[in-house]
Amino acid sequence: MNKVYAIANQKGGVGKTTTCVNLAASLVATKKRVLLIDLDPQGNATMGSGIDKAELELSIYDVLVGNCTSQEAITASPSGKYDVLPANGDLTAAEVEMLSLDHKERRLHDAIESVRGSYDYVVIDCPPSLNMLTLNALATCDGVIIPMQCEYYALEGLSALINTINQIQQVLNPRLKIEGILRTMYDPRSSLTVDVSNQLSDYFGDKLYRTCVPRNVRLAEAPSFGQPALVYDRQSKGAIAYLALAGELIRRNEAEAKQAAEA
Repeated sequence: MNKVYAIANQKGGVGKTTTCVNLAASLVATKKRVLLIDLDPQGNATMGSGIDKAELELSIYDVLVGNCTSQEAITASPSGKYDVLPANGDLTAAEVEMLSLDHKERRLHDAIESVRGSYDYVVIDCPPSLNMLTLNALATCDGVIIPMQCEYYALEGLSALINTINQIQQVLNPRLKIEGILRTMYDPRSSLTVDVSNQLSDYFGDKLYRTCVPRNVRLAEAPSFGQPALVYDRQSKGAIAYLALAGELIRRNEAEAKQAAEA
């Protein structure tokens, strides 16, 4: 069972990088082989995995423009125990350079094809915009996990992302689908949160993960130590939530595989 998931939402500050790092670490805790691909020029997923983006010799930028293979750029997270295709500010230039390259929308897809089979899960941290980097992620992945806060502005941004996903499915990646909607920074005491959460449940049904990630200080603190929350404080509510999400993701995939085998 090999799956590639893009963690995407063009709205910033919704927990994409937090989800990417902590989901990767939680999947490793369940004995899965995981590759995290940092596609954000800010390199936050790289730093949050305990890798100094300022000291990288090779990064995802080099992979996308053809300077090296993905295998050459992959490095191990010392804290999370998963592999990382890291990023730094060089990635900003990749968007411009890719415009003149052949198959610019499929550079990432082609680059990781040789290593994809070495992992059970590949998770891609997307930048907070629908740009060429995000387009590459969506052309590569099997499904999109959308982290979002339960607020009305988030609902507006979600419709634009869904339209983009539908267009890419028709043109570039017919297997692309919304894997799930993840409620982040969840506060059940807020009536607005509950209201928006109910709307999501009505619209997306079983696409909405049962797991909700709460607002949690430990989740916010962990990146400054270059660690997933699971390593920084295993008993924190944030770490427990992402372990639950990993379990939910695995169970869904196992159920899909069983249905496919019986079909």
